[in-house]
Amino acid sequence: MNGPVIETARLILRPPAMEDFPRWADFQADAETTRFIGGPRSPAEVWRSMMSVAGAWGLTGVGFFSLIEKSSGQWIGRIGPWHPHGWPGPEVGWSLHADAMGKGYALEAAIATMDYAVDVLGWTDIVHTIDPANVASARLAARLGSVNRGPGRLPEPFQDANVDVWGQTASDWAGNRRCLIDNETATGTVA
Repeated sequence: MNGPVIETARLILRPPAMEDFPRWADFQADAETTRFIGGPRSPAEVWRSMMSVAGAWGLTGVGFFSLIEKSSGQWIGRIGPWHPHGWPGPEVGWSLHADAMGKGYALEAAIATMDYAVDVLGWTDIVHTIDPANVASARLAARLGSVNRGPGRLPEPFQDANVDVWGQTASDWAGNRRCLIDNETATGTVA
């Protein structure tokens, strides 16, 4: 593995490993789960995509983390500091396996990844490219303190994707994170 390992209360975030492939392929075969990220993919397509993410870690030092649930050791999704060529900005993006949704994992991992992007990578601005119909992702972005900056355009081969660019600066994140953690701690829901 090329890259860091981050632990939260319930998760391990690490670069992809070969043992992630079966669950990653299962995740990307699901039409509902992939509805806003290009639709279902065959195992061969997932293989190439996963290898691209692993290669990004080796070549650029950033890429999607594999999310591993500590209690089960199971791959449950991907989240990452990601900055593909021609992208609207350095992104923290997320996607979870269907059986991991609704448990607060995306928020927990997003907080850790936003911290990593700002504190380790030194990013001064972070975006999230989100299909306007993806209400759950927009809600998470807003919960993180990001604001909808309006429609965006992705590079080829994603130029036809309908996305809004959500984002915030590193200085905004410092305040938003503090408020988010304070609020979550007060309600007893922080992991």
